[in-house]
Amino acid sequence: MPASWIHLCIDMQSMFAEGSPWHVPWMASVSPPIVEVTSHHPERTIFTRFVPPATADVAQGMWRDYYRKWEAMTLERLDHRLVDVIPTLNRFIPPARTFDKMTYSPWTDGRLHRILQAEDVNSVAITGGETDVCVLATVLGAIDLGYEVKLLSDAVCSGVDETHDTTLRLLGGRFSVQVDVLTTDEFLTSR
Repeated sequence: MPASWIHLCIDMQSMFAEGSPWHVPWMASVSPPIVEVTSHHPERTIFTRFVPPATADVAQGMWRDYYRKWEAMTLERLDHRLVDVIPTLNRFIPPARTFDKMTYSPWTDGRLHRILQAEDVNSVAITGGETDVCVLATVLGAIDLGYEVKLLSDAVCSGVDETHDTTLRLLGGRFSVQVDVLTTDEFLTSR
């Protein structure tokens, strides 16, 4: 019988780790715990990748304005290798998998939920970045879909310390029935 949980590693991509306008300086400090979780369970890991559109003009709705502001981050201008998962994690693919998304949430179009349901997954362990953007969207979507959520506090990061800390407090307090905020060591000990 397959395991009932999956590790969702959110957007640990070179575009956030290197000198792009979206650089998240302390992504490097959360990489070791993410490597630890992934190395123990590479076959239970899915790396999401935030994939920008080719140009701002092909984006939908307000995303068009977003990419007009961040035109340097469209695929027409961005070095395509920056979309890849960072090298320290990319080495686990396969058996780890990737899942491409064009929005903050990986749940928007239903593909990820269908994949996890087909695998009888009912619990997600979440790592990656950014805590107050894509990680938050992932957690809230997982809650809405009924998943048990394990948020690994030492394995998520943001470009803004204040909103990172606030988001962890919000998710661990207000959503305490549905979200368990714990450390990587606590999570691995329970597996």
